[in-house]
Amino acid sequence: MFFPKGSTPDVPSTSSIHPRKSILIRAGVGLLAVALVGGSLIAWRVSAAKKDAPKEELEKTYEFAKGDLAVLAPVELGHVVPISGTLKPVIQAVVKSKVAAEVAKIHAQEGERVAAGQVLISLDTADLRARYDAQMASVAEMKARLDLAGKNEANNRQLLQKNFISQNAFDAVSNSAEVARANLKSAEAQAAISQRALNDAAIRAPFNGIIAKRMVNVGEKVSPDMSVVHVVDLSRMELEAGVPVSEIPGIKIGQEISFTVDGFSDRQFKGKVERINPSAEAGSRSISVFLSLANPEQALKGGMFATGKLAAQSRGAVNAIPLVALREEGGQSYVFVIEHAKIARKPVSAATRNIDLGMVEIRDGLTAGAQVIAVKMEGLKAGAKAIVKTEATEVGSSTSAPAAKMNKWELLKTVASG
Repeated sequence: MFFPKGSTPDVPSTSSIHPRKSILIRAGVGLLAVALVGGSLIAWRVSAAKKDAPKEELEKTYEFAKGDLAVLAPVELGHVVPISGTLKPVIQAVVKSKVAAEVAKIHAQEGERVAAGQVLISLDTADLRARYDAQMASVAEMKARLDLAGKNEANNRQLLQKNFISQNAFDAVSNSAEVARANLKSAEAQAAISQRALNDAAIRAPFNGIIAKRMVNVGEKVSPDMSVVHVVDLSRMELEAGVPVSEIPGIKIGQEISFTVDGFSDRQFKGKVERINPSAEAGSRSISVFLSLANPEQALKGGMFATGKLAAQSRGAVNAIPLVALREEGGQSYVFVIEHAKIARKPVSAATRNIDLGMVEIRDGLTAGAQVIAVKMEGLKAGAKAIVKTEATEVGSSTSAPAAKMNKWELLKTVASG
């Protein structure tokens, strides 16, 4: 709408607004103010609740029965060293070709038993036979030359005795005879090498065993030092296991050990310590221990995984706690203890473990008599309050589970120490 210059439009004043609209506007503003105040109050309460959550967690009180706790005390663990590793035959060999030739025939396949000296693979001998014949011909030639040189030497010796020839002339003839003898020896040596190469064309088993792998087929060309057959003897098996350096003093050659092997359920195999490596591995700081076990039935095969427990010489009673009390996180071992009616987290150094007794040796981090929590409980926090129920409280309780746990740990200690 156009207004002339100097004139202003007619704007209605506030007083001209309808009374009903004014009331609605004031009500809307009031509701908005209430909503803002209420939202701020709720946000403040949520924030305060989050800040107080850790405090409430620490103020939470945990109750334990006496059976839920264990005391660090001397226990005879028996010093059992766990052993594990892969089995392999003590006697095995990768048979290689000694000559260059073509595979003519294969006499044994994988899984077949072979005897020592049995022919496994035959190589083509045409070239080898020709070389041998050539060397034998050379030997015959050298023999003929030696015979002629020997006759000339004998005749010239007689002439020298009668002073018909000079000493120098005789020496020249004698030298020719010596050269002929040397040439004959050389030819005979070359013939012997050719004869051996001809014999090596028949690749034989080095010992009684089983063919584990065949690397060549008929028609293939083999070269010297090329692997052709892998033979194993399963009558004796060997296991190599790494043992911590600290456990080596308790292990002796000849100690017996029982094995369980994957695939044989609970069947036990007997073995003994055969050898101990004289030096430790640089990276792991462990020493290799070699254990052998008889396999008369040849039921065990190479590559099977075996586990066992080696009863090393005991070091006497050691401070130990139940295995269930030991916790691990990020490669660090620790336990929860109760000190001054509060839960405390203590890093510890664990050593020998006896799975059968369910106990573990603690070398550092705890003092004798320390009370550790020996039950698996989620959510335990260091600094939280802890209450240990008295015997009177346990008698009046509706459950007897804590008493059963207490008897269990006491029984373990009695068995271990007795």
